[in-house]
Order: sequence, then structure tokens, then C-alpha cells
Amino acid sequence: MWRYTLKRLLQGLVTVWFIATATFFAMHNVPGDPLSGERAATPEIRANLEARYGLDQPLATQYIIYLENFIKGDFGISYTQRNRQVNDIIREHFPVSATLGILAVMFAAMGGVLFGALTALFRNRLPDTIIMFMVILGISVPSFVFAALGQLLLVNINDLLGFSILPVAGWGTVSHMLMPALVLGMGTMAYLTRLMRSSMLEIINSDYVRTAKAKGLPPERIFAKHQLRNAIMPVITVLGPAIAAITTGGFVVELVFAIPGLGRYFVQAVQQLDYTVIMGTTVFYGAFLVFMVILVDLLYGWIDPRVRLQ
Repeated sequence: MWRYTLKRLLQGLVTVWFIATATFFAMHNVPGDPLSGERAATPEIRANLEARYGLDQPLATQYIIYLENFIKGDFGISYTQRNRQVNDIIREHFPVSATLGILAVMFAAMGGVLFGALTALFRNRLPDTIIMFMVILGISVPSFVFAALGQLLLVNINDLLGFSILPVAGWGTVSHMLMPALVLGMGTMAYLTRLMRSSMLEIINSDYVRTAKAKGLPPERIFAKHQLRNAIMPVITVLGPAIAAITTGGFVVELVFAIPGLGRYFVQAVQQLDYTVIMGTTVFYGAFLVFMVILVDLLYGWIDPRVRLQ
């Protein structure tokens, strides 16, 4: 097990290094200049800014400095936010994105398990048809479209009732989180519903379920103890990457709902060509995703010894 764990950790480190390297060279090949405009009004000011951010060095030297700072956990200073460290931006705003992502995962997991079980129990009947149609919509339509539709729906409902049942935008209370979390989790919920349906259909036709029915066990006990308990295992195994995907996939949703999360700052950094913020958040999110995948792989190895042998 220790050898398997060490192997996966080394693979994860190589993956994070590749993400950091690809991000660095990609950002330095993007058209545009992060120091253009009013900040570099004169050649003297521009020269001072380039010296401050190390842009007056050759690209290879910048890359070495970048890797040295990356190993230390230092992502540098933002180009556009005065005297603000990228580490401080991540530290202050990632908890907001993480809170929204965890709530979205809860919605997705509960809805995926419930709707997947219903579609399997009512296979080829009206509930199955309706839910699978919604699943296709959830997989096909991007989250930012659902975000705009959800915001428009809240505006119309609040106008119709004459008071606000849920805030349209902002952050601070649980009511601010509900609609963004639901919108953000819809795609994952649709995927988990399909996965749960397929797993449930396999379990329903298994030998031990038929044996339980032949023994005369109550249907609700067969469903809870034999069908649902075994069918939910594939759903649990994908929750690790799903948490990372949802947490890192709310960039536009945070922007639409004016949520002060890390994704919102990432979008602003892209618009402003803030290299250090873009590289720092990209590497941070990539490392977070790699960590979640490794964690799931280690759980695989702990549960199933065959994975360790492979």
C-alpha cells in the first residue's frame, strides 16, 4: 500500500509541475501586455514596473524564478490589485468558492441518488421519461445558462409575490447560496442520475435481489438494504473528482450571481491580463483537482487490493 501511495503522489507532483509549466508559457504567449495603459504612462514607470515584477529578465530566468517561488508556495504579487499577494486572494476567496461547491455537491448527490433510483424503479414509465428528459437538459445546457435563467426566475417570482423569497445576487446568508448552488450542481446531478440509474438496473436484476424476493423480504427492505446500498457505490467513487470539478467550475456562476469567490477574481484576471493571478489560481485549482483524484485512488486501493496490484 505504501508503494502504491508513493507512486500516486509522485505522479500527482509531475502532473502539477506540468500544469504550472504549461500555464506559465501559455500566459507569456497570450497577446497583450499586463503593464500597458495608464499604469505605464512613461518609459521610466514602465521600466520600474518591469523590474518590480521581473519582466525585464529573459523568459528562461523568469521561469526558474517562477518555479522557485512555486516550490515555496509563493504565487507572487497581482499586477492589477495594488500591493496584494496572490496567496492572499486565494486564502480570502477560496473558502467562498469551496462553500458554494460543497453545497452544490450536496444538492447533486442527493438529487442524483434519488432521481436515479426513481428512474430505475419506474423504468420505461412516465417518471423515468420525465427525469431522463431533464437529465439530458442538465448535461447539454451549460451552467451559466441555468444561472441566467435561475436569476430571471427569481426576479419574476419576487415581483409576483411582492417580496423577496430568495436574493437574486450577493453573498452572506444561506438564502444567497441556494440558487447558485442548485444551478452549479445541476450538471453533476444529471450525470450522477444516469450513473445511479445504470447501477440500480444492474442491481435489480442480480441474483441476491431475486433471492431476497424469494425469501419474502419486504420490498422497502430490499430497496434500502440490498438495492440502494449496493447501487450507490459507483456514485460515491466519483464524488471526489466531482467535488473538485464543481468547486473549480463555478467561475461564470459566481460572476452572474455577484459571489465574491475565487472564480470571480479569475475571470477578472483574464479580462485584465493579470498574469500572476491567472497562473496562481490555475495552478492552485489544478493541484486541488489532482489531490482529490489521488485521494479517491487511495481509497480505491484501500477498499480493493486488486487496484494496488495493478
